[in-house]
This record gives sequence, C-alpha cells and structure tokens, in this order.
Amino acid sequence: MAVSAQTELAIEADGLAKSYGKTRALRGIDLAIRRGSVYGILGPNGAGKTTTIRILTTLIKPTGGSARVLGHDVVREAADVRSKICLTGQHASLDEDLTGQENLVLIARLFGLGWRSARARAAELLAAFDLEEFARRLVRTYSGGLRRRLDIAAGLILIPEIVFLDEPTTGLDPRSRNQVWDIVRTIAAEGTTVLLTTQYMEEADRLADRLAVIDHGRLIADGTSSELKASVGANSVRVRLFDLSDRDRAEQILREQVQLEVHAGSDAFSLVAALDRENQITQAFHSLTGNGLRIADFSVGQPTMDEVFFALTGHPAIDEPEPGHPDGAIKEPGS
Repeated sequence: MAVSAQTELAIEADGLAKSYGKTRALRGIDLAIRRGSVYGILGPNGAGKTTTIRILTTLIKPTGGSARVLGHDVVREAADVRSKICLTGQHASLDEDLTGQENLVLIARLFGLGWRSARARAAELLAAFDLEEFARRLVRTYSGGLRRRLDIAAGLILIPEIVFLDEPTTGLDPRSRNQVWDIVRTIAAEGTTVLLTTQYMEEADRLADRLAVIDHGRLIADGTSSELKASVGANSVRVRLFDLSDRDRAEQILREQVQLEVHAGSDAFSLVAALDRENQITQAFHSLTGNGLRIADFSVGQPTMDEVFFALTGHPAIDEPEPGHPDGAIKEPGS
C-alpha cells in the first residue's frame, strides 16, 4: 500500500502565528517536514525560530493557524505530541550539583526505568557521546561543549521520533560545535527526524537536508541549500581591498557602474556581490582597477549561505538591536 503524503510528514504547520501583545513574533508560517530528515530553520535572533519550536513542542499555544506533529494537533493533542518528541533548548537543563552520570540516571528514573535499566542506559549514552571520562565529575565543572553534549544525551534517554534542537551550538567554540554536529548526524542516521534552529549559516548548510529562512516572523524561503543558493544567483564575486579607506568608493563603483547589489564580506576590507551575468566579472574587476583601487583578492564562487540570507532579507544574519526590546532583537520569551 502506498504511503500517503500526510503520513510521510513528521511536522506540518499552516499559517502559524503568535503575538505577544502588540508584538507579532510569527506572521503565518507554513511548514512540511518529512519524516527521517534534518530540517533547518535559520535566521537571526528574534526572527521567530524559538517561538516556532515552542509551539511545535506544545510549550505555548499559537494565536493563529495550526500545526500537527506526527499527525497530532499541538493544541488538542499536546500529550500525544510530548510523548514522541525530545526538546533541547539553548541552555542546558541539567543539575549542576550532580555528576554527568547521576543526571542521566535521574532522568531515566523519572521516565520510569528501573535502577538497573537506568544505569545501563546512562552508561550507553555516556559512551556514545564520548563522555565516559567526565561521567563522575560534577556538571558545574563542565565546559560549554560538555554541557551541550550531556544535555542532548539526556534528551535521548528514551529514543524519540523527533528531536528539536534549538540553537544547540550557540556560544560553543569551534571544536565543541563540530562535536555537536557529529551528534546531530548520528541521530539523523538512526532515522530520527531532527528539526534544528540556528543563526549560523554554515551550520544549517552542513547539517540540513532542507532549510527554511525566517526573518521578522515570516518564512521567506524554503528549499535545499543548493536550491536557495541558485535562487539568488549562480555565482558571487568577492573583493578584498588593500586599503580600508577605499571600501565605500569600491561599493559605490560596483553599484553604479556594474549594477551589482553589494554587501559586507567576511571582514571590514571585503565586499561581496551576487552576479546576474557572466560579463559582470570582468566589468567589476576593470571598474575597480580602472578607478585606481588596489585589490588584495578578487574571486568568484557559489554564494555562501550568509550571502543567500543577505540577498533574501537585505541584511546579514547577525544579532542587530531592534527598538523597544531590552536586549535588542524582537524576542519572545525564551528566544
């Protein structure tokens, strides 16, 4: 018997909306996430990522639209949803006065496992997450990366059908971030659906089968990494200048003489622009050098996800202060 499209979906959302007083955190989000996939929701802080996660995991109710997780309505069948999912938030939900092993055993016991089964499951997870040598240390002595690994392990005491990871690598160093990425790949390889939110474009690019770009509570793009990159142009030109004082003039030349949309590159000396036509490559180079600007590096390549985000939203995917909110972004509780 053929499997219907509906039963193939782990998560569905239709016009999902959420308001906090006059602040509209979500403005009508549609999602269709297949079972067994890794789906990334990316955007800057305050975009609405955490609000989406909190609704899908039944922590808050939407003020508009609807959502179903594994076929269950998140409002009317919240208990059924909770029994099938795991949520790991931005901050580790661990007892710092217990060891890593004690935390896992305690959570296993709360889930109803007997003492022997709880200890066995804790040992299994400590080994799987490369935490055995830290098992008997108090969690308060753990680094950020160790806490994140233990927190994700705690959420997998019982193997869920969907794992929600809300910005799991925020604040981690590159080594710890790579370790968490390996964990995500392992979870997905075992057939569990993973919904990942992140403001790191590289993270979404590396991990997700499909991506949704959210900005100011709206879903502005959805597709594979390759599809999103293709949607904003086949290539981008990247220019790095010798002199920082030339940056503004270079940007003006590229905009006015080559008709390119230009934005900041990886550092203060760099500019990036999406190309519409192949002949713009030589136009850009000759326009800059012909006006006496010294170029340290000039290259052409496929757009990065940071460049895709800028092209779609008109601003980079970084935390930018928004008026009316004490810490900048348009934040919902827990964002």
